[in-house]
Amino acid sequence: MDADSLGPEVLIRLETSDDHQGVRDLHLAAFPDDESVAALVDALRAASAPSAPMSFVATIGHQVVGHVLLSASRLDAPRRIVDVLVLGPLGVLPGFQNRGIGTRLIEHALAAADAQGVPLVFLEGSPDYYGKRGFGRADEVGFRSPSLRIPAPAFQVARLSAYEPWMTGTLVYSEPFWALDCVGLRDPEPATAGSSQHVVTSPLE
Repeated sequence: MDADSLGPEVLIRLETSDDHQGVRDLHLAAFPDDESVAALVDALRAASAPSAPMSFVATIGHQVVGHVLLSASRLDAPRRIVDVLVLGPLGVLPGFQNRGIGTRLIEHALAAADAQGVPLVFLEGSPDYYGKRGFGRADEVGFRSPSLRIPAPAFQVARLSAYEPWMTGTLVYSEPFWALDCVGLRDPEPATAGSSQHVVTSPLE
């Protein structure tokens, strides 16, 4: 997909291998208490999947300031297995938040998925944030979460042009999400209360 300009200085484009270190540094800064988010990006790039991930960066000059990843998952629908995508991780460098970069990355990612005929994009994240950006509660439109540890309001879906009403059922995450324990919320350890939350899409403007 052609690069998409965000005003005079920010550019959204496909990620290249030269961006990998910058993307990793970005997620370590955006999620300072959870190194598994950066590790998840690396794992999803390398994983065997029905389709290659789509990974986009927002740059200013030569600096990567935002990143979003779409990776392949499956929907176990009554009629057949449906190939779908999961959005996440999404991150923006702390110094560049509240400038609309996260919003534009989401818009770009959804447009790319739609152009490839993907019917559904799922995520875990803030319903207040993503509900204004094309997503809605998945459980209210016929979808089942891959884990009981995902709060119902956080399990969200965007239905794209190729979606058909029979496409309902259970989302099946790809293996890296489980291997890195990046699914839902864990009960906190007594000494580390509040530190075990796994959210791979941060609420960013």
